[in-house]
Amino acid sequence: MEKKYSEKIARELGLGTEQVAAVSGLLAEGATVPFISRYRKEATGSLDEVAVTAVRDRLSQLEQLDARRQTILDSLDKHGHLTDALAAEVLSAETLSSLEDLYLPYRPKRRTRATAAREKGLEPLAQQIFEQTGNLPEGVVKSYIDPEKGVEAEEDALSGARDIIAEWVNEDADARARLRELFLAKGRIESRVATGKEGDAAKYKDYFDWQEPICHAPSHRVLAMLRGEREDLLNITMAPPEEEALDLLCDRFVKGDGVDSAQVRLAVQDSYKRLLSRSMETETRLAVKERADEAAIKVFADNLRQLLLAPPLGSARVMGIDPGYRTGCKVVCLDRQGKLLHHETIYPHTSEKKALQAAESVRTLCRQFRVEAIAVGNGTAGRETEAFVKELGIEDVRILMVSESGASVYSASETARAEFPDLDLTFRGAASIGRRLMDPLAELVKIDPKSIGVGQYQHDVDQQMLKQSLDDTVISCVNAVGVDVNRASAQLLTYVSGLGPQLARNIVAFRDENGPFLSRRQLTGVPRLGPKAFEQCAGFLRIPGGGHPLDESAVHPESYHIAEAMAGDLGCTLKALMADSSLRDRIRLETYVSEAVGLPTLNDILAELAKPGRDPRETFEVFEFAPGINTISDLAEGMRLPGIVTNVTAFGAFVDVGVHQDGLVHISQLSDRYVKDPSTVVKVQQRVSVTVLGVDLERKRISLSMKGARRDDRPKPKQKKPAGKRTRPTPGPSAKKPSPGNGKRNKTPFNNPFAELLKK
Repeated sequence: MEKKYSEKIARELGLGTEQVAAVSGLLAEGATVPFISRYRKEATGSLDEVAVTAVRDRLSQLEQLDARRQTILDSLDKHGHLTDALAAEVLSAETLSSLEDLYLPYRPKRRTRATAAREKGLEPLAQQIFEQTGNLPEGVVKSYIDPEKGVEAEEDALSGARDIIAEWVNEDADARARLRELFLAKGRIESRVATGKEGDAAKYKDYFDWQEPICHAPSHRVLAMLRGEREDLLNITMAPPEEEALDLLCDRFVKGDGVDSAQVRLAVQDSYKRLLSRSMETETRLAVKERADEAAIKVFADNLRQLLLAPPLGSARVMGIDPGYRTGCKVVCLDRQGKLLHHETIYPHTSEKKALQAAESVRTLCRQFRVEAIAVGNGTAGRETEAFVKELGIEDVRILMVSESGASVYSASETARAEFPDLDLTFRGAASIGRRLMDPLAELVKIDPKSIGVGQYQHDVDQQMLKQSLDDTVISCVNAVGVDVNRASAQLLTYVSGLGPQLARNIVAFRDENGPFLSRRQLTGVPRLGPKAFEQCAGFLRIPGGGHPLDESAVHPESYHIAEAMAGDLGCTLKALMADSSLRDRIRLETYVSEAVGLPTLNDILAELAKPGRDPRETFEVFEFAPGINTISDLAEGMRLPGIVTNVTAFGAFVDVGVHQDGLVHISQLSDRYVKDPSTVVKVQQRVSVTVLGVDLERKRISLSMKGARRDDRPKPKQKKPAGKRTRPTPGPSAKKPSPGNGKRNKTPFNNPFAELLKK
């Protein structure tokens, strides 16, 4: 990359020029963002993933700008318009919009009113008027009358001249730049319901007569209004006050009060209303949409990161249950590695007889497969199925609700068909629910992130930008945690630095053919996994119990010799050094600094020696919803309930309180203090305590509040390793009261009609 671009990016991002140049060079060599931020700290000055990604993205933008610049230069040269002065302006343009403004007067265009006026020979008149010497000499306009060319009278000549001037005004780069700033700074977005569409547009009622400054319009409102416009239900305009726009243009182009200046003023007004306002509104729409997309995509990516990094239960024998009423509950049993051992259907909610049979089946399966935990999907009949299983009183088995968002998408995917070719769709979903409890990250990477349910207007934003952001997020999470190469699926391996779909499949095929990998070096035997790919991926792949003590750590094989030297200098083995903190305390890192390795890498090595392959995710904690609160009709105003944050948006957070319908904590109800950004208060998968403000049974809407939380209810700050177990929020007194309901509700615990029978 040219030095000037290194300097430009460094200036824009507040980084050192050498740092940017180093990142650029590493990217050009094929290095990935996780690899650069983790293993090339000395070169980049310890830039993190966020900074490295920002450099990568800005570099890509500049490359695209350069490509467009060259295309414009070639076009100008081809058509004989290129001069030294114009070339200098094109080469110095720093934005795509300024580049297009320079090119606009020369760009091949369709026939215009100005084109027709030129064909009538009116350009000299337009030039004379535009100079605004103070007046038009008598007879000048009359001399341009030519009936054969369609100029019948003086007004025809003046009208044609104004058309030409209007085009000059429209193509003036400086005027466009100033007007663009005005649209963004003082423009207003206005929304009106389309004529006759009041009934169809009920969901957009808030925007039937709405306006606000463009610069303050939040992402979710912009995207909602634009969606309504695409559905032909709303009419949207984006523009500043017309008077201000015209004043800006007149200040630039009108130079006096004479007859000629009056004609220029008319031309400016025509140019704005007919050409510039439309062009600027189109540009403004694109800019506002891009800004809204970026905000929505950031919310989505932040939510996805929290979901992917949710604490795992870990290796355990799990029963997964995909709940249902009439069609029954699909049950699977998995071993500690997530392998399917058994599947069947039980019917705990249809009749007394089948409930007893289902109870016996669950007890038998728990004994037969030594089940340690039961994962129940949180969809339809989820709470009832959870209550049914709990009533069985099975000892030493944890029963947990698991989000099943995206499980149905996975069930019908090619990935699921490859994993379970002979298994029914519904059982695949149950297996996914069970595996998701064991390791959310490993299972969720098999699902398109857009189907996981933590986004905001994900189908309305730029899909290419969304894919790049979500891919970056998944890659970041996978590499931050690390991957056990002997247990990982091809889908999980795909996201490891330096790999991809083909190499991931090759690794799995090699593992299936030759047995588990015994060392990282054995990876070099995988077909098409060359030295560069090995360099990029090796540090992120883990081999527990591998041939080298550091094969299960995040220490890169290129640095093994440093750790071995540390052990040798202390006169002990590497295993002893990793096991004995007193030995590690004797290490003086300065001794091992070299031109290639500095203190950042050495500190990382020392940290890995202490806790090799440490999982950065928090410790798994059991969560339970309030007992007896199973459906939306069970809720009552004032109840204090435990819940889990399922989605964070720009306007608040959605919380699952166990009634199959998430409630909304509006941004104004997130805290007793003012909240500008909900993500600063709550995260996806966070345990919270909420108060029910209102329930709309007809619209199935629940309003919640986190205000006034007791000290032990408040969200706790994120910790890398929590010191001991947290106190699980418990429902307040009001949550324990029976719901008014409709009088038909069974009063037995968990609202299960067969509860007493199941205890036998």
